[in-house]
Amino acid sequence: MAGKTARLWRHFVTDRGDVHRTFPRGDLDRIERAIAEGETRHSGQVCFAVEAALPLPRVWHRLGPRLRALEVFGLLRIWDTEANDGVLLYVLLADRAVEIIADRGIDARVGDAAWQAICRKIETAFRAGHFADGVELGIREISALLAQHSPRTGPGRNEIPDAPVVL
Repeated sequence: MAGKTARLWRHFVTDRGDVHRTFPRGDLDRIERAIAEGETRHSGQVCFAVEAALPLPRVWHRLGPRLRALEVFGLLRIWDTEANDGVLLYVLLADRAVEIIADRGIDARVGDAAWQAICRKIETAFRAGHFADGVELGIREISALLAQHSPRTGPGRNEIPDAPVVL
């Protein structure tokens, strides 16, 4: 029960202000540029979303970061790309959790182990207090995988905005 109480408390005290202190406007702009730059080399669509905390009833009922990331993937319509190659990099700040959800087209070629390895690197940067650097590293690694498995072959179109989403 102590773990559940501690998680409830973290979600109670974490708010949008924490997101803006952790990822100030300049860092969000830097993340947006990293997404845009990566998308010049691949046909995939990358979205970074950060959420301060979950509503307490959802924490009480043990909604985990992975399930929430799947919800956000659907809510932001990351699945709705022409080539099924959308990738969500999701951060739940209260849990310091990082999840990558990839659409079926690209996930079938890359696989879960590669996404999980990127998540662990980002979490390592977070533990050192390097939040924007960790996200930027993750975006570069996601983009490298997308460039390998889904290289850009023409001008393409930007199906998902590059700007970070603060939930």
